[in-house]
Amino acid sequence: MAEIAQGGGNDKGGKVRSKKVSTRVDMTPMVDLGFLLITFFLLTTTLQKPVTMFLGMPAKDKEKEKQETSPIKESEAITVLLGKKDGEDVVYWYQGTGKDVATTQVEKTSFAASGGLRDVLRRKKKEVGEKFFVVIKSKDDASYKSLVDVLDEMAISGIDKYGITDINLNDNKIIDKAEGK
Repeated sequence: MAEIAQGGGNDKGGKVRSKKVSTRVDMTPMVDLGFLLITFFLLTTTLQKPVTMFLGMPAKDKEKEKQETSPIKESEAITVLLGKKDGEDVVYWYQGTGKDVATTQVEKTSFAASGGLRDVLRRKKKEVGEKFFVVIKSKDDASYKSLVDVLDEMAISGIDKYGITDINLNDNKIIDKAEGK
């Protein structure tokens, strides 16, 4: 409750002076009202309902699906083989499937900025166009760094269609053939 304290006023006589009134306002009711309002809004407010994120998926189109799974032409793909020879990383590449080891033309390249894998990728991409695809295969003894370097070359060359797969027996024979074994 608000109260007004009155003070002063000695009855000593003499001159009558005006009484100084000190006021004191009790803040308790205002604080109570504030807490009541806070409580009211907390209880009556509707919290935001959880909303799942909408994910727009493309519609399933059978024709489009059929196009995506179409095989890649031999002329539109190259295979990059990673290996290690005498402790150094080596990179070979060939165009085609590599099923016939005897007729597969294998070339050795490097990660050099000029005349390396980057030039091969850019040249082939320019020849083939947007359908250009790169298959990356790594031997067991190839270093992780060489695989990362190939992926860097893909990013630098702007090639977004590539795949990493296991090396097969024919690819090992192709590498042996390129190394003259």
